[in-house]
Amino acid sequence: MYVMRLWLVVFFCCTHWLAYGQIRPLTIDASYENEPWEQVVADLENRYPVKFFFPDAWVSGFKVRITSERLPLEDFLEEVFQHTNLRFYVSEDQVIITKDYQVVSRWPKDLEVSPDNFQESIPDISVDQNPTLQKTERSYTIGDPQQRFLKGNASVYGYIRDINSGEPMVGVSVFVAEPLVGTTTDPFGYYLISLPKGNTQMHFKSIGMQEIVAKVTIHGDGQLDIEMEERVVSLSEIVISDEKENVESVQTGIIRLNIKDIKNIPTALGEIDIMKIALTIPGVQSVGEGASGFNVRGGNTDQNLVLLENTVVYNPSHLFGFFSVFNPDVIRSANLYKSGIQAQYGGRIASVFDIGIRDGNKKKLTLTGGISPITGRLTLEGPIKKDTSSFLLGIRSTYSDYILNLLDDPVFSNSTASFSDVIGKVTHQADSKNTLSASFYHSRDRFRLNSDTLYTYSNTGANLQWRHTFSNKFFGRFSSSYSNYTYALQSDRTPEKAFDLDYRINQVSLNADFDVFLNAHSLKFGLSTTAYQLNPGTISPAVDSNIKAVNLEQEKGVEAAVYIGDEFVLSPKLSLYGGLRFSGFGRLGPQQVFSYQQGFSKEVAFITDTVNYQSGELVKAYGGLEYRFSLRYILKPNLSVKFSIDKTRQYIHLLTNTTAIAPTDVWRLSDKYIKPQIGLQYSAGIYRTFYQNGLELSIEAYYKDLENLLEYKSGADLLVNEVLETDIINANGRSYGLEFLLRKKSGKLNGWLSYTYSRSEVQAASSFPEEQINSGEYYPSNFDQPHNLSLITNYKFNRRVNLSVNYTYHTGRPTTLPFTQYSFNGQVIPFFTERNQFRIPYYMRVDIAINLEGNHKVGKLAQGSWTFSVYNLLGRNNAFSVFTDASNGNIQVYQLSIFSQPIPTITYNFKF
Repeated sequence: MYVMRLWLVVFFCCTHWLAYGQIRPLTIDASYENEPWEQVVADLENRYPVKFFFPDAWVSGFKVRITSERLPLEDFLEEVFQHTNLRFYVSEDQVIITKDYQVVSRWPKDLEVSPDNFQESIPDISVDQNPTLQKTERSYTIGDPQQRFLKGNASVYGYIRDINSGEPMVGVSVFVAEPLVGTTTDPFGYYLISLPKGNTQMHFKSIGMQEIVAKVTIHGDGQLDIEMEERVVSLSEIVISDEKENVESVQTGIIRLNIKDIKNIPTALGEIDIMKIALTIPGVQSVGEGASGFNVRGGNTDQNLVLLENTVVYNPSHLFGFFSVFNPDVIRSANLYKSGIQAQYGGRIASVFDIGIRDGNKKKLTLTGGISPITGRLTLEGPIKKDTSSFLLGIRSTYSDYILNLLDDPVFSNSTASFSDVIGKVTHQADSKNTLSASFYHSRDRFRLNSDTLYTYSNTGANLQWRHTFSNKFFGRFSSSYSNYTYALQSDRTPEKAFDLDYRINQVSLNADFDVFLNAHSLKFGLSTTAYQLNPGTISPAVDSNIKAVNLEQEKGVEAAVYIGDEFVLSPKLSLYGGLRFSGFGRLGPQQVFSYQQGFSKEVAFITDTVNYQSGELVKAYGGLEYRFSLRYILKPNLSVKFSIDKTRQYIHLLTNTTAIAPTDVWRLSDKYIKPQIGLQYSAGIYRTFYQNGLELSIEAYYKDLENLLEYKSGADLLVNEVLETDIINANGRSYGLEFLLRKKSGKLNGWLSYTYSRSEVQAASSFPEEQINSGEYYPSNFDQPHNLSLITNYKFNRRVNLSVNYTYHTGRPTTLPFTQYSFNGQVIPFFTERNQFRIPYYMRVDIAINLEGNHKVGKLAQGSWTFSVYNLLGRNNAFSVFTDASNGNIQVYQLSIFSQPIPTITYNFKF
């Protein structure tokens, strides 16, 4: 009320004074050295035609120090009152001094009134029928008013958080329309944008959140923190996003998975699986149903860098690929980079799947969870100290063993199939410049079929991170991480062949990453180092076993890298990203290295010498420059083209002679005979949005050259092999394709359609026939699937009921089958064709799910939802693999299927 009265008094005073004529320009030429304000006023009023009005109490003890040479009166006063709470208003020859409030000569536009509409306004709390119009408008003043006369733009920066949980919001669009300038928040919810000084409107948009429009008066650099809340969606609509990231982003081949969207998509056995959703993205596929890992643009599964909160995950699956190790309730973000990979990422040549963990609710304690036919999950989160520290703990486990024990069939009752995982994080904001976090995860699997071999494998990881703010344009992140993957086999069904097998890999990494924002530049640089220690395999025979004990030497290696990358804007239409990364690797002892006779292939019979390297001694070193380049040119506001080049290196390799990744596959480090894999990829695409950004289209083409791929001789033994180089072949590869993605983000019906045409080929050409495959010609790789089509749809009946339907089709993968057979000494011998010349049948599947939300009454103790889904609705008998059997004297070909019947599931999710 006081402010309103002040506005009215000033308004009428200004109207009265302005009636006497126009303001005459007045310049001041005077100097004062620590003189009282009263004397300065007396001197100015004596020398110039000006009068000052102010209460004596406001200026008591105020002294002036200034040297002025013909400064305009207003500039003179700006400098005098700098760094004080005094303000002024100049009208003709009169100067009014105010305290804390700035006097203006007219109403702001958003406060303009007339006698006809001057009345108390009542806020409208009704729900808008168009979600795109649901906006929250706020007003802010940023920067020191004294800075408004300085040349150049101002930097506006700050953090965007969820108003209910206090967690940072990732990927929020921050922009102004005139002139069009925009950015997005980083993984810590931070943004920085350079804007012209003056009045403008800043927009803050994020999927599922209410848009904020901030009316901002910008005097200079300043911080603007924003809290966003969930959008209230009308009964006839679902969430709409007006973002144009696919058009405006510099990167090609990046897919950001939205966790809210993922929870509506039906999956096998009712368990939400981010890895399976990734398979519906163009260029991403798997070798079959229930297979571990994924293949990106024709690459092998080991060529994907999977990170969980900056920690490497070596086996991201449970139960041989039926589930992923990532609990969806704790995931903050999930970004898949297929190309345009920035310089801070390294160590793999196909893709980067970067998954972030939420910080936890900083406002209140909450409990969420879900129950499905074979799994249950709980997530507890809350503040340790409100608005400062928080914790998050997610636990998931199966009760499938209990179900198997209830079955009468001994095949199942004597089996076990279980997994569990736990993910946690603690975050503490020490002050405005320092944030600390610690995260960890652990997963464990056990599988045994009918008292046969017991498989046990586990992932363990931990990460410590310190984020320091040097300034509003300079940040540093210092982190250390630990990754461990182990597996064990225990076979005791036949006493004379009973054994235990153990394998282990440990990785410790240190990273320092820095971000610098420089006007039109976004600079990133840093360094990293990683130490590896592998136990390639140990076989321990049982007491009465005839199995020979084997204990391979440990493998040790160190990988280091430095990088720098800069994303800069050359014009409103043209943006570039350039990055350089130099990586090096050293294979360390102990290692026993065999030498082979020149002019012959590597065979045990041709070993000529043995060199023993001691622990820590350098065995072999590799290194080289990796470059990353991306370009984006905007043809129209809703249309752009992009191009990128990526060169990458990989020093650790997965050895497997099966098409589907298994927990018993082993990782090996580069050495004298296993060279680093090198990838060079070219990508180009066109990106378009339609219908007010509610529909987006992208078409990308790519071509990749691959060096030093690992292929294997027929019948290769990769498990606990002391002369592994005699069974492997260095090969080259190439892959190319075209990807199409059409995504509808608005309306009752939404989803996406993706189609990929791709080819992946390998060439193993050598001067030795024993090391050639298919006579040295290119042949389809195990991951060559030319056609891949996915359709994901979601129909929203109202706020509480929605229907999701998925359709998936892809070409059958290559396989090697016998062409004919012959008899030798009474035995039937199959004669195989060249490698990968046949294909298994094509794959097709339809899934359906209905999601029922409970009511959302205010003050309700718990919120719940039900999901009813059917996986493989048509019951199609899709082939996972094809194999042969010659035990009855004739070669018979059989097909193995994983899910050959519809799988109905009911899941209940809750939140307290």
